Amino acid sequence: MRHGKKVNHLGRQTAHRKAMLANMACSLIEHKRINTTVAKAKALKQFVEPLITKAKNDTTHNRRIVFGRIRQKEAVTELFKEVSVKVGDRPGGYTRIIKLGNRLGDNADMAMIELVDYNEIYNAGKAVKKKTTRRSRRGTSKPTVAPVTTTEAKKEEE
Repeated sequence: MRHGKKVNHLGRQTAHRKAMLANMACSLIEHKRINTTVAKAKALKQFVEPLITKAKNDTTHNRRIVFGRIRQKEAVTELFKEVSVKVGDRPGGYTRIIKLGNRLGDNADMAMIELVDYNEIYNAGKAVKKKTTRRSRRGTSKPTVAPVTTTEAKKEEE
């Protein structure tokens, strides 16, 4: 039984797992979406979302923390420059996991993990919708105006 064990070891030693997640995070930041197994995608989500949260506040301390985890200068630069600007107003949930089916060779569950704000297909529907204010069903009573008859209209013209 695995009571209280929150880390999915993914069948790897600690150093191998950390290096693999760091490389996958760099690929995700660079390409904005990657295909992998469902278990690795879930582990990557837990790994990369705190880093994106750190990137929203661009300080030297946060850059050093993120660089200590992913260890690639180009990925850190892109994370702090481009990705943090796109996700600046989002309070969390920066990644999305979409299941793709099973892999042909070994029948492993495959998934695509992507950064949410970089998918134009899903975001296009939300941008088109206008937010409307809620209105009550009862209409407000409009002041009634007596219709103008033709004789009164002629008198006003004169």
